[in-house]
Amino acid sequence: MIQKIDHLGIVVRSIDDAIDYYEKVLGLPCKGREEVPVQKVRTAFFLAGEVRLELIEPTSADSPVARYLEKHGEGLHHVGFATDDIVRQLQQAKQAGCNLINETPVEGAGGKLVAFLHPKSTHGVLTEFCSADAKKS
Repeated sequence: MIQKIDHLGIVVRSIDDAIDYYEKVLGLPCKGREEVPVQKVRTAFFLAGEVRLELIEPTSADSPVARYLEKHGEGLHHVGFATDDIVRQLQQAKQAGCNLINETPVEGAGGKLVAFLHPKSTHGVLTEFCSADAKKS
């Protein structure tokens, strides 16, 4: 079911400032930007080898990402795992006693379906399952 690490999510206050860092200091070109209204965030993606880095900027003060940013500051936010069956992956996690943030998948960046596991159940790491392909479970 889990196929690979799909991406690492990194929360930033300013996506424009962060893009400058990743492009100018690290030499990684931005592969695209997207606003995800359902999640109340703006994202930008970079490719470092085979791992994608997702910069995440909140677009609303009441978004979960904005609350996280205020409490923890900028930095690593979550690890996203690609799965070929997101619904089954969620069921397996729930049956194993994991607390789910999303009982069912929701729309995420890139048109993928995503769902999060609560870090209290995952040894402190916010864990995201994402569909391997856009709009598929």
